[in-house]
Amino acid sequence: MTMRVSLKPLRFYNQLRWHKGHTPPSRCYSTLPPNARLNIPIDYSSHPLLNHSPSSLRANVSYPQSSSFTRQNLFQAINGALKHSLRTDERTLVFGEDVAFGGVFRCSMDLATEFGSERVFNTPLSEQGIVGFAIGCAAQGMKPIAEIQFADYVYPAFDQLVNEAAKWRYREGDTGGHIGGLVVRMPCGSVGHGALYHSQSPEALFTHIPGLRVVLPRSPARAKGLLLASIACNDPVIFLEPKILYRAAVEQVPTEAYEIPLSQAEVVKEGKDMTIVSYGQPLYLCSSAIAAAEKDFGISVELLDLQTLYPWDKQTVIQSVQKTGRAIVVHESMINAGVGAEVAASIQEGAFLHLEAPVQRLGGWATHMGLAFERFNIPDVTRIYDTIKRTMEF
Repeated sequence: MTMRVSLKPLRFYNQLRWHKGHTPPSRCYSTLPPNARLNIPIDYSSHPLLNHSPSSLRANVSYPQSSSFTRQNLFQAINGALKHSLRTDERTLVFGEDVAFGGVFRCSMDLATEFGSERVFNTPLSEQGIVGFAIGCAAQGMKPIAEIQFADYVYPAFDQLVNEAAKWRYREGDTGGHIGGLVVRMPCGSVGHGALYHSQSPEALFTHIPGLRVVLPRSPARAKGLLLASIACNDPVIFLEPKILYRAAVEQVPTEAYEIPLSQAEVVKEGKDMTIVSYGQPLYLCSSAIAAAEKDFGISVELLDLQTLYPWDKQTVIQSVQKTGRAIVVHESMINAGVGAEVAASIQEGAFLHLEAPVQRLGGWATHMGLAFERFNIPDVTRIYDTIKRTMEF
């Protein structure tokens, strides 16, 4: 039996490919288009979400007012929080893959030298083993801070986190037993070229589990305070760190120790016409989109940072939407069954009669992170700007 295949599609493709004797211009990665107005690189050196002077820090009651300050990036602020915990509490342990060497993102740099190999050490390449060991340490009264090298690798440890760590206090009943002090740190999110196994944002998987707390900071100063609060918490905490901000986000950070309360959202910017709820790196995109939309449409937009994704601060979000009448939820992780779905549903329940337009969700598309398409997969300034426009015009 013979098969006849038409060559017409191939000829048409070749005509397009070799039109005028050369291939059309192409880009290996999903880089920004030339002459873009909205989707331009984020200038972290002057971004208003970061505290570029001590005076801006002192204006925020979250930070110690009498402290001195130093400019730090995200990994340095996390390193400072780890160092403080190790220095002030001998029960603190820090471990994970390559942690003794400083970690792939340098968050544990010099800790093994200062505190010794019995308190800061490497582990085998076994995420299930890392978390299981951490749970056992916490059950014996230690304060283990375990690192999963990339959030993409956490899935083998899911059983330990869901069936052991999250259920510990419930199972102990009125004995008072808990595994507080257990913090599992992991870098998450897109960097532009991480592809399938170095770009994932799995936070929504953990927000479904009672007994776990899920935290995701946006900046160095917030990360230090939230991490110290997580270490002091009586519940196990999943602490996700946007790895694209490790070196990019630099701001003034208090040198003193301080804690930022968990499960408390922050009103980053006040407004009266719309509420945008987000967390982590997309807050910088939201801020840029808001600046453009306010200039173009003459509106005022309120921006909220959830900070803790579970249990999250419903009261602050509902009060904001009741005031503004419109809401958009933005996150980098996939839109299906994401954090935005829970927030949007809660807004519908708690502020329905105040709404002037349907609640909108913006997230990554429900697909895997392809190397060449990473930037197209997650929300950008243009998508946020367009959603603001549609919501205002509804």
